[in-house]
Amino acid sequence: MQQAVDFREESYALFELLDPLPDADFARATGFKGWTLNNILQHLHFLNVMAEYSLTDPDRFQLEYDDMRNRRQAGGTMIGVTDELLNGLHGRALLRTWHDYFHVLAEHFDGIDPRHRVKWAGPDMSARSSITARLMETWAHGQAAWDLLGVERVNTDRIKNVAVIGVNTFAWTFKNRGMEPPGPPPYLRLTAPSGEIWEWHEPSEADAITGAAEQFCQVVTQTRNIADTSLLVHGDTAGRWMELAQCFAGPPEDPPAPGTRG
Repeated sequence: MQQAVDFREESYALFELLDPLPDADFARATGFKGWTLNNILQHLHFLNVMAEYSLTDPDRFQLEYDDMRNRRQAGGTMIGVTDELLNGLHGRALLRTWHDYFHVLAEHFDGIDPRHRVKWAGPDMSARSSITARLMETWAHGQAAWDLLGVERVNTDRIKNVAVIGVNTFAWTFKNRGMEPPGPPPYLRLTAPSGEIWEWHEPSEADAITGAAEQFCQVVTQTRNIADTSLLVHGDTAGRWMELAQCFAGPPEDPPAPGTRG
């Protein structure tokens, strides 16, 4: 399954960025809600473990998910509960544990029928959707590490997986806020890192988004405010979508304020 290969490669790109860092640097706060690099890696690793359980041991997944949910309902924060569940694993030991596990996860998903159904917090999903979601989260949370370290990120066309999730969650962005979509999805014309052109929906000059695929992915994953990109946005529907875009599950989240990321 190509998405499993892409997940492994995206994870490894983040690993290569972080591998030279000493232990102390993992406690540095990023531009994502003040999360540290430790918080980000714990979050990614914990959900990778949950994705593995959903594939190989659904009963274990349900047990672990219920435990996590109960801790959250008792007042625990997401990062606090994750730290508890991982027994305070931090720094380079955390980096190595995450590294070794994402290879295992990618290998297991690579050999599965993409249509195979797996459990998750909400409705069941396909194995392809599950590993693609892990890729999206790795790419999105990883952006905070590139920003913190001041390293220019070199993307590849595997970010098309993120763009597809962004396109598919157009209606979700509005319904998650109790709103109806203001119109049909706008025309989308993106330039991939390779220079290839990716297009979705009927061509239109009145309601359209054009520009770099990387920047579209940053907006839908809320790692950038639309005002901090050079995307060209025409039309009310396109404009409203880019103001609120959210391609990930959970309660409504607002994008970062202009000028605060990157």
